[in-house]
Amino acid sequence: MPAPGSTTTAAVPTRDLARLTLLGALVGLPAGVVAFAFVGAVHVLQQLFWDRLPDALGATSPPWYLVLALPVAGAALVAAARRLPGDGGHPPAGGIHAGPVPVAHGPGIALAALAGLATGIVLGPEAPLMALGSVVAVEVTRRTGVTGKARELLGVSGSAGAISTLFGGPLVAGIMLVEAGAGALGAATLLPPLTAAAVAYVLVTGFGAWTGVPVGGLSVPGLPAYDGIRPGDLVLAVVVGVLAAVVMAGVRRLAALLAATEPRVGRLPLLLGSGLAVGGLALLAGALGADPQDVLFSGQASVPVLVGGAPVGVLLVLLVAKALAYAVSMGGGFRGGPIFPAIFLGVALAGLAVTVLDVSPTLAVAAGTAAAMASTSRLLVSAVLFAGLLVGPAGFDAAPAAVLAAVAAWLTSRALDPRR
Repeated sequence: MPAPGSTTTAAVPTRDLARLTLLGALVGLPAGVVAFAFVGAVHVLQQLFWDRLPDALGATSPPWYLVLALPVAGAALVAAARRLPGDGGHPPAGGIHAGPVPVAHGPGIALAALAGLATGIVLGPEAPLMALGSVVAVEVTRRTGVTGKARELLGVSGSAGAISTLFGGPLVAGIMLVEAGAGALGAATLLPPLTAAAVAYVLVTGFGAWTGVPVGGLSVPGLPAYDGIRPGDLVLAVVVGVLAAVVMAGVRRLAALLAATEPRVGRLPLLLGSGLAVGGLALLAGALGADPQDVLFSGQASVPVLVGGAPVGVLLVLLVAKALAYAVSMGGGFRGGPIFPAIFLGVALAGLAVTVLDVSPTLAVAAGTAAAMASTSRLLVSAVLFAGLLVGPAGFDAAPAAVLAAVAAWLTSRALDPRR
């Protein structure tokens, strides 16, 4: 994830920060509303395509022709959306970006992401959410007279507000900005983004008697308490970190090879072929004993399956099929975020130990999440913090393992690809 950059936060006078912080609060609420609307739209469309449509066809689960046809239809819609200004957002293989996004790019970003996420493409919502939050910030501040570096900072604030609804509050959003480089330019520059993230997250937590709105972030309910650290668990965390980085390096390289074919085959054929491949991988996984819908989508809803004691064969099928579908989704020209499918892969690796070695599922979620997020985003503290928030009080003692997994993944990822 590139820094919001010296162009984003440098040269903002200290005397203006109080005003910018208030504007950050103003930006946070609409950014959170847009995030809720976007995630809600993805959920509604997924239910329409994958639950109600099969019911209307008289099937108890999506028939094979829908599993193939829906990703292909999504590919056609993504191709159309990428013809709008902004190319549907940046490619997911480039990580996630914080910074101002022109308002004119908003429709293309929203349509491209919705088309892929709703039809089963293996990407997450975090990158388009950040872009749409920035669009909101740019539009909200357009009439305030804020220009230049200050307006760019408020664009970052909109991104922070939107992503806080997915990552469990303002802490992860703030730490992500610190690790991305804003903190090196002075803690004061984090005031507007942190304020925006806090205000946006009130939409999730509720206020007073109001219980808030449901936003579908990553959650793993019912995790057992992990009490006491065992030496073998720390060794396992390091192994999971190394393996997660190796898997993610392979996914990125496969995605890059696929993306390099676009000049020869054309954007639309590549998208259609990639959508067909994603559906085909899901069907193949189903034939081998896994649930095809655990291969499709970002993987948020399927994480509990990975630590629930599933057979080793099923976990291996899901791991391979998801990794291939993820690479195809990234390299095939779709738009979305890279973090949540990576977390699925990291937890799947740790989930093997739950089945084979009877390791605590809470430890597996903490270590797998931290390792995958660190190897994908190259953000170390953010990965550990998000893993801790995900497991909650049940996983307080798993923090050392999460740290070791993230460090091992970060170092291995750097060694495998030092240019990133």
